[in-house]
Amino acid sequence: MKIREIRATPVNIPLRAPYRFSYGSTGSLTKTVVELMTEDGVTGLGECADGDRAADVARMAERLIGYDLRDVGPAARACVHGMSYTPWDNVTAHRRVFAGIEMAMWDARARSEGVPLYRLLGGAVRQEIPLTEYFSYRLPGREDAGEASPTDVARYCARMIEDHDARAFEGKVGTVDLAEEVRMVAEVRAAIGARTLQLDANGAWTLPTARQAMKALMPSDIAWFEEPCETYEEMAALRQHFACSFSTHIVDLPKAARLGCPDAIVTNINELGGIRGTLEFVAACAAMGVGFRFHSGETGVASAAYLHLSAALDHVRGASQTLLRWYADDVIEGGPLVPKSGVLRVPDGPGLGVTLDPAALRRCHERYLAEGRFPAGASAPPGSAYGSTFRKQ
Repeated sequence: MKIREIRATPVNIPLRAPYRFSYGSTGSLTKTVVELMTEDGVTGLGECADGDRAADVARMAERLIGYDLRDVGPAARACVHGMSYTPWDNVTAHRRVFAGIEMAMWDARARSEGVPLYRLLGGAVRQEIPLTEYFSYRLPGREDAGEASPTDVARYCARMIEDHDARAFEGKVGTVDLAEEVRMVAEVRAAIGARTLQLDANGAWTLPTARQAMKALMPSDIAWFEEPCETYEEMAALRQHFACSFSTHIVDLPKAARLGCPDAIVTNINELGGIRGTLEFVAACAAMGVGFRFHSGETGVASAAYLHLSAALDHVRGASQTLLRWYADDVIEGGPLVPKSGVLRVPDGPGLGVTLDPAALRRCHERYLAEGRFPAGASAPPGSAYGSTFRKQ
């Protein structure tokens, strides 16, 4: 079970229509797909969520060739500093990059043993993983006209119920005039009936603006509000006035427990240092009375890892986020995962239970080379080739 070779390939996953959120808009997502090959000929898959990390994966791989797949702890110590900060390096980046490789280590180990990943994580407490249906204003795409008005968004949500039996909805606010968003949310509520409705402002508002916005939006029966403001302290201040639950992507568990707000932390595997780190973090959330869910935006590789962790961890309750319905491509065989009736079943094949489609991987990589990465501001370096690889010589 020793590591022989590691390959990393940056890819762009296109969306059917660019969606708007408080940071602007995006029509694609850049990720790095990791392929880890063992000396026994088994391949495990992983993913770095934060853009093109191929060169970083190749550098880190130099330290990991020859490691046993089961030595996750020693491998982490070889790649990630033990402190949370150093002025000479980027600990956060190392943690995220190692997490993509570590995901592939777990996948390869489970494939070697011929079992689904959730078996290595303690077994499944659930087989169907609840997910939200996302909505937002979306700009016109090549194959999708998007939504440009409150009525358009409400009709989209109604169509998701009719076509896919969607059960819970989460939508972006903080993107246009507040009065228009209040109309949008009210029309969505009318379209979805008593189904769960959650909102996400991505920290767009100041505390006074958030208080005003929430006062106008809460009559639509909002169950969860994600990041109406950016800080924990601001959300705790809002808690005094509003009964809904709050969530955030910012990871600070001790502060959440101390302030009693937010109610849940919503993040990904990379941010927590890998699958082992996620197991430990979710256990700490359970002990400290803070909820946990996954957010979306990864390829089918990391999405499958989310499903296995959600299956194995009882504390991951409620619907995690997903943008899967908006994907126009993916790197896995069968294309993007398709939720139905508000859930996805955890894959039951060996490892993550998904398989790379070589043609799709190349297509998504070539799209990255042509378009550059998201967020914009950098593109592939001159001479960039398909996949960065490091192997035992």
